[in-house]
Amino acid sequence: MSKNWGFSVRIFIPTGDPEGLRIIEKSNWTGQGLMFPRALFPEVRQRPELGRTGVYVLWGPSESGQLPRVYVGEGDFIRDRLDQHYKQKDFWTHAIVFISKDENLNKAHVQYLEARLVALAKEAGRAELDNGNVPQLPSLSEADRADAEGFLADMLLCLPILGVNVFEKPKIPASTGAEGVRNAGPEEVQELFLRAKGVEAQGVYTAGGFIVRAGSRAAKKEAPSLHDRLKELRRALVENGTLQDEGDYYRLTQDYAFNSPSMAAGVLLGNSVNGRQVWKNKDGRTLKELEESLTG
Repeated sequence: MSKNWGFSVRIFIPTGDPEGLRIIEKSNWTGQGLMFPRALFPEVRQRPELGRTGVYVLWGPSESGQLPRVYVGEGDFIRDRLDQHYKQKDFWTHAIVFISKDENLNKAHVQYLEARLVALAKEAGRAELDNGNVPQLPSLSEADRADAEGFLADMLLCLPILGVNVFEKPKIPASTGAEGVRNAGPEEVQELFLRAKGVEAQGVYTAGGFIVRAGSRAAKKEAPSLHDRLKELRRALVENGTLQDEGDYYRLTQDYAFNSPSMAAGVLLGNSVNGRQVWKNKDGRTLKELEESLTG
């Protein structure tokens, strides 16, 4: 079984304001990220890093209000591209730029990174993409493609630390514990089930959220008391194909991570419920009971 090794990420805040510009560097990586709110762009645009070749991500609230809206771009001079977006795109509230400290990223590299990020975001279904189309991968040598994939892998390790989780599908640990809501070890989680009102769903509770497995069924009918944010999320998941209409019910087309067991249950049932009471293991014990058993 492959092992996830630890790594270090340094976040430097040059202004001393935690809500301001953050500069991100990872151990054993030549890349560098600059994350900042839109309001600070007139100041951040003066920095020399934005005069380099790189790739960037813009994000902000979507019209649904549940899934974020995301745009991925690239440029030889990132400052010029961000100047355009500052004038022409109103939705974004934050941005992150990735460049290479040793300036070894060229135009083809960043076009490759842009295309891969857009494709990953589309596959993950955790955001509304502002990009009109998925860019085509440029032609790269085998060595350059390997370099670009290595750079991308380090970006994808840094982004969740910064709260950007839209590029990866949820990862379910390979093994499941006999009792386990993360009981005996970091890889042990328990399969949980939800069966009610025609809904048949299976999921696991992990550090990355409550992950509902592909193939789970969701009710089409919504209770009048269903919270608006859950209605909006259901609508967004139907629109992006994560929930597929199967006639009498919706079917989840891929593993999907929800913020909480209650959010997962609410979306599946079409009703606001306490997820810790309705998700149960194969023996009928609720998630609440399993959690309480771990703390004595």
